[in-house]
Amino acid sequence: MKHNTPSLTVDAVILFKNKLVLVKRKNPPYQGKFALPGGFVEIGESTEEAASREAFEETGLSVEILKLIGVYSDPERDPRRHTVSVCYLAKGYGDLKSGSDADAAELFEFDSVPELAFDHNKMINDAKSDINAILYQM
Repeated sequence: MKHNTPSLTVDAVILFKNKLVLVKRKNPPYQGKFALPGGFVEIGESTEEAASREAFEETGLSVEILKLIGVYSDPERDPRRHTVSVCYLAKGYGDLKSGSDADAAELFEFDSVPELAFDHNKMINDAKSDINAILYQM
């Protein structure tokens, strides 16, 4: 018997050089729109491992996962299908470059974040107090 269950995804709010890392989506949905780095969790992978892998694939950055921001489960958050996303706050290291399914990887000031794909603006907003605390320490 096949079960219809949501797909598990991850997203990462990555701090790099005191800025936010966003990727320009290469593929639908939201093709050409900026988003947080993220994607689907693979079988045998933890959500932390998936967030680190997706961050590296899309931005070229290695990341240190700092904190769980939240779990986002609105059935309408992804137009393709019902997904549940685990979102982490992370610190990036290395050289920023786009890869895999990202057309671009860019840095943004936190006060000039554009309208993002999916519910990613909400994720960033939910992480604001943690982001401010980390930036204050840097």
